[in-house]
Amino acid sequence: MDTVLLEITNEKAYKLIQDLEALDIVKILEKNTKPKESLSEKFAGSLHLTDQQYQEFQQHVANSRNEWERDI
Repeated sequence: MDTVLLEITNEKAYKLIQDLEALDIVKILEKNTKPKESLSEKFAGSLHLTDQQYQEFQQHVANSRNEWERDI
């Protein structure tokens, strides 16, 4: 039999593979149980901003949040 390496990118698809294993159609050889990386961890530092750009961005975010809190 051939061995194939799959990357399951959908929880429902993973459930389907588990169901196939329960029916003795496929065998899961290794389960990758590493915890999912949070979005903040995944994208941390990806903007590559200078200190000034970072400060401007943070000010924009603060201003945007304040817009939501004001009474209209």
